[in-house]
Amino acid sequence: MSYEGDLTPQEAWDMLASNPKAVLVDVRTKEEWNAVGVPDTSPLGRPAVFVQWSTYPDDELNPTFIDELRTAGLEPGTPLLIICRSGHRSIAAAIEATEAGLGPCYNVLEGFEGAADDDGRRSWQGWKVLGLPWRQ
Repeated sequence: MSYEGDLTPQEAWDMLASNPKAVLVDVRTKEEWNAVGVPDTSPLGRPAVFVQWSTYPDDELNPTFIDELRTAGLEPGTPLLIICRSGHRSIAAAIEATEAGLGPCYNVLEGFEGAADDDGRRSWQGWKVLGLPWRQ
């Protein structure tokens, strides 16, 4: 594996709560942040970092992804817990950040909304469904 590993959303929250150096990085699109909401780490006294992995609607990769992480003050040795909608883009982002020397990087399984159910709804897994802090 070319990144540190995978964490469930609850494990990610627990790591954020127990390790003051850990940072949650949301790599969804601006449109997703605005329409669906965002994880809220303010109860832990520090903000999440929001850097798009790709853009909507063209799904173009963000060519400044690593630069934006560094501009946000993330540096080698900072545990990065990377989350997307369902846990797929975050794997690619964790790999790229690791290859750039950042991290250790973790993928948050299930992401913010989780996979769609048989009816196409994202209502059975993920950060939001577990009731972890989030805001619109």
